[in-house]
Amino acid sequence: MWWQEWWVWIVGGIALGVLEIIAPAFVLLGFSIGALATGVLIALGLLGGSLPVLILVFAVISLVAWMVMRKVFGLKRGQVKIWDEDINDRS
Repeated sequence: MWWQEWWVWIVGGIALGVLEIIAPAFVLLGFSIGALATGVLIALGLLGGSLPVLILVFAVISLVAWMVMRKVFGLKRGQVKIWDEDINDRS
């Protein structure tokens, strides 16, 4: 079936990466990393089988990637985001 093809996961990961560039929020980037990693695991022959197994691996890798990005790029504990100007006040 189509979900067992490594290139489908790679193309999906690239598409999610492009969507992340268009709408940056670090949400789609985690899914992109998960899809790319799943595609690589399938291509290397380390992963295969049924759709539920592939979705589980994709979900776990995506969650771990999102948590790592949140830890690295997120606000530090106790840090507060402060805005000095409003975007609507610009001329």
